Amino acid sequence: MSTLTTAPALPTGVDADGPAATDAEFARIRAGFLPLFERIAAGAAERDRTRTLPRAEIRELAAAGFGALRVPRALGGPGLDLVQVFRLLAELAAADSNIAQALRGHFAFIEDRLAGGSPRSRELWARRALAGELVGNAWTEIGAAVQGRPGTRLSVGGTGLLLNGEKFYSTGSIYADWIDVLAGEDGTEETVFLAVSTHQDGVENSDDWDGFGQRTTASGTARFRDAAVDPGEVIRAEERFGYQASFYQAFHLAALAGIARAATSEAAALLAARDRSYSHGNAARASADAQLLQVIGEASAQAYLLEALNERVAGTLRDAYLAQRSGDTERIRQTIDNTVLAASAAQVASIPAALRATGIVFDALGASAVREAAALDRHWRNARTVSSHNPWVYKARILGEYEVGGVLPDQHWRVGRPDGAAAAS
Repeated sequence: MSTLTTAPALPTGVDADGPAATDAEFARIRAGFLPLFERIAAGAAERDRTRTLPRAEIRELAAAGFGALRVPRALGGPGLDLVQVFRLLAELAAADSNIAQALRGHFAFIEDRLAGGSPRSRELWARRALAGELVGNAWTEIGAAVQGRPGTRLSVGGTGLLLNGEKFYSTGSIYADWIDVLAGEDGTEETVFLAVSTHQDGVENSDDWDGFGQRTTASGTARFRDAAVDPGEVIRAEERFGYQASFYQAFHLAALAGIARAATSEAAALLAARDRSYSHGNAARASADAQLLQVIGEASAQAYLLEALNERVAGTLRDAYLAQRSGDTERIRQTIDNTVLAASAAQVASIPAALRATGIVFDALGASAVREAAALDRHWRNARTVSSHNPWVYKARILGEYEVGGVLPDQHWRVGRPDGAAAAS
């Protein structure tokens, strides 16, 4: 968008903690993950069909250091910047978008600690990420939940801080060592974020997510019953990294880019192998039929658009991270505004592109493409599910408000009943 707010240019390839990974270093790191991505892709369709959770695959990624990609060199990590990380996330999503989505809470929490945590907290979470520990997410409550007033509560008990409550859409928590929980604090009514260890009796995760897409993200219920919380793991809402809303949305963008690329590649392979053709087609072999090739080409173009949007938004996130680490208040404000506008624009553009790419690929193939063995339908189902987060129509309105009146968007959104509204029967 030509009217996005702008901030002074930052040198590329420079992290607030020192030089980021070079292109050559990134290429080496990427090459190390490609065989793992290929193994993940080989089982993705079957896992989707049987709703088999990718526990082993996610643990293998963690053990290989995937969850520590953002840890700066100064803290012992590879020091990838956000553009590099989101490129890899899109490639992982092409292998299995469920796995990429399951890691969304982990990358967001680590980003928060790296961007704005105290030196002690940054070092602690860098060590945990490097050790292969993962973080899940449990913010949203369903049913009679009120906007901005979590029913999940942090209180003081006889043994210290205790957490009680229930969350849904707890993406990735089944696979995690920690859960990033949004809660209300008894006594102050403040909203706080808590890193809660899953290795205790007071934490229970259920795989009761029943969506028709993203079937193995384990985005179900998390329950906390007098779960112990370390006081050092309590984060005040105002302390969270300012570009978190855009960061979470960018994860969806990376997922959509990967989904569209996978749908295109799989459809292209099916077309290349197809030896049947129609009498009213344009060639003896379907793979030489110009109209069918056009379909694959259009799907590929949609995937390319999504990949470009993914990198563009990731660049604004990189700028916001560097600004946050600089401590320059005005620069922080400008870069955060930029991320929200960029992520909103990308969301509005990406959803029709992803749904078109995953839908039209069937037009290049025969009826055999809709059989379960092909599993092409999972790409549309996954894209439609990812696209249902944070309704895009609101983001389009937000962009219109900015274009027409220069109104900058709010940085945070909440879901639930408006305060004072009656619960639905």
